[in-house]
Amino acid sequence: MVILIVVGMPGSGKDVLLQCAKAAGFGHVSMGDTVRRFAKESGIDTSDLSIGGFAGAERQRHGAAIWATRTLENLPSGNAVIDGSRSLEEIQYFRKMLRGNLIVIAVQASRETRFRRLSQRKRDDDPQTIGDLVRRDERELSWGLGKAIESADISIDNDNGLDEFKARCQAELGRILAGHGKSI
Repeated sequence: MVILIVVGMPGSGKDVLLQCAKAAGFGHVSMGDTVRRFAKESGIDTSDLSIGGFAGAERQRHGAAIWATRTLENLPSGNAVIDGSRSLEEIQYFRKMLRGNLIVIAVQASRETRFRRLSQRKRDDDPQTIGDLVRRDERELSWGLGKAIESADISIDNDNGLDEFKARCQAELGRILAGHGKSI
């Protein structure tokens, strides 16, 4: 069994890596979906400010690894990907609970590239201006996302093109699975 933790700034390309992993047979659970589900159940609106505020308040109330704890409850069996970790504490929690075969992959892209992608995505919590993205980046970095990215076992740059990034993702996934006696 291989568990991948995917980290990266908003719009870096984590979803493309997830698509490649799913195509390679990995199950998936999203920390962001977990946050949005709990926010909805709590009557929180879907704006980035509201969701981010809720996520931060829950971290303050229940500890830095609360979203890791809540996400792990829905981890599929077999090879799986967990995306959306925002802190080193969450990664440490996953390492403690999942032991061996855990690989952290960071997806990285420039702020300009990320803003362009997020502007095209059209999700309710996506930034409308570069200033909105800067504020979102600062909030997520304050949670420890930068340290989570720095802790990655593998880093994949995503500033060039979609085809090149997909090829890099497939190559990394192939190496990971080959190291665990499987192939894609």
